Amino acid sequence: MSVEFAAFCELHEPRYQSYARVWFPEHGAAHRVVRLALHAIAEVWPTVLESSNPAAEAWQILRDTVTAEHAAEAGETGLRPDVDRDEDLAILHYVVGLATPEIADVMGGDTANITSQLRQTHRRRATDW
Repeated sequence: MSVEFAAFCELHEPRYQSYARVWFPEHGAAHRVVRLALHAIAEVWPTVLESSNPAAEAWQILRDTVTAEHAAEAGETGLRPDVDRDEDLAILHYVVGLATPEIADVMGGDTANITSQLRQTHRRRATDW
């Protein structure tokens, strides 16, 4: 494991775990899914680092892993995390409790854009309620 990847894991794994627990309430399942995602990221780590936005690339791998693993359990629950970016932002902010700079860091976005998207999502959701 490279020093860069170890640092990435140390920074992002706790946030990834918090996000995964939304979809996998059992701690062991959330932990397993995040480990799968980190393993998938490690397999393509040089490509992730070479991308224009490594955090966004890694976040997409996490989301793909969460979706695939949750779909595998869908027969039991009937639920799938078919959420879009706005819903991910809302989950990270309102459920996980991350501030916008932390969300920007974990998802690979710009803090100002994240703040704007959260406001828009909140306004849209409020009209749906």
